[in-house]
Amino acid sequence: MHDFAFFRSHFDSLVERLSLRGPIPGLDRFRELDAARRRAITESEQLKAQRNTASNEIAALRKQGLDTAGRQREVREIANRIGALDEEVKRLDEEFRELLAGVPNVPHESVPAGRTSDDNVEVRRWGQPRVFDFEPKAHWDLGAELGILDLERAAKITGARFAVYWDLGARLERALINFMLDVHTREHGYTEVLPPFMVNSASLYGTGNLPKFAEDLFKCEGTDYWLAPTAEVPVTNLYRNETMDAARLPLRLAAFTSCFRSEAGSYGRDVRGIIRQHQFQKVELVKFARPEESYDELEKLTADAEDILQRLGLPYRTVVLCTGDMGFSSAKTYDIEVWMPGQNAYKEISSCSNFEAFQARRAGIRYRGARGKSELVHTLNGSGLAVGRTWVAVVENYQQADGSVIIPDALRPYVGAEKIAPRS
Repeated sequence: MHDFAFFRSHFDSLVERLSLRGPIPGLDRFRELDAARRRAITESEQLKAQRNTASNEIAALRKQGLDTAGRQREVREIANRIGALDEEVKRLDEEFRELLAGVPNVPHESVPAGRTSDDNVEVRRWGQPRVFDFEPKAHWDLGAELGILDLERAAKITGARFAVYWDLGARLERALINFMLDVHTREHGYTEVLPPFMVNSASLYGTGNLPKFAEDLFKCEGTDYWLAPTAEVPVTNLYRNETMDAARLPLRLAAFTSCFRSEAGSYGRDVRGIIRQHQFQKVELVKFARPEESYDELEKLTADAEDILQRLGLPYRTVVLCTGDMGFSSAKTYDIEVWMPGQNAYKEISSCSNFEAFQARRAGIRYRGARGKSELVHTLNGSGLAVGRTWVAVVENYQQADGSVIIPDALRPYVGAEKIAPRS
């Protein structure tokens, strides 16, 4: 969220920068509210001056023993009008704040301008897509043939966009989770945390999911509980309305959770397989950093996520999102896209973002600096990685001509097998 006073006083320059994201609805209303507020304050100040003058006149009349009843009525009327104007200013400020809650973060100056994903800029690639001497299959075919992925039974017990994993397919999912957590905590310096998978409205507001994106979420009827769309929400809110010790920064946390999303507006996209699910597993990386360190920490966070793909031998590319393709709360985002041979395309497997103080202001997360001054932290997060999509990447990239799938070396101690073979 934006600073209320700063947004008002720097409105034109902020609107110019925000316009790079695309149309921002309601900006005209901001101008109307600000103009009405200024009129109310001006009138109130004029009336206060009149009241002071009248009060002085009443005092002078009393000294002369003259009747002051008429002037006193005028002063009471002025006071009532001032009170009404003060209430009007409060109401206008509240509406301004409500509108402000729906305004996205300002893109960092290093973010390329653009409207769609076509304007994203590739910054690097790692690995070469494998050249197959047979036609590679998509994971939905491979998974069914190997007996490790069952979408039909998932649809029967729940509905579309859910999956059941069997046998080595289930073990591969669990192996990926443990492998990712072990690398991030033992080698990358993150502290593991296991948060609740359900969150309240205040937590979702703190990370920018509410009120704007309620339709993307699942809510538990009759409660203030929502299914977490990502571990970013509960982990970031661990420090909501707290002041952190600066000596702990940067604080790096890693968490596994199941994630739940309605995928509103995504119908027709990635409808086959498990690329876009209502429920999926993810290992999330969350950081709290001093403002002057946050962009260095973003580069490190992105590198930590990339390292998982390198250890698994999965080709990928990293792109910086343009202004029009970034998430609501982000100031800068890198997307890591892994190669999926069964779909002949790179698919996003991680988004690594710096939110600067946007989330911290909404959630009240501060730190006390060396001089004792309380300041807003910068928050960052990224998938390290999306487990289901990594599962897909492993199965599709390591498939063999005989229909089997080789388990990458890094995962073999976790899976307890070298390959997944077709059922005889």
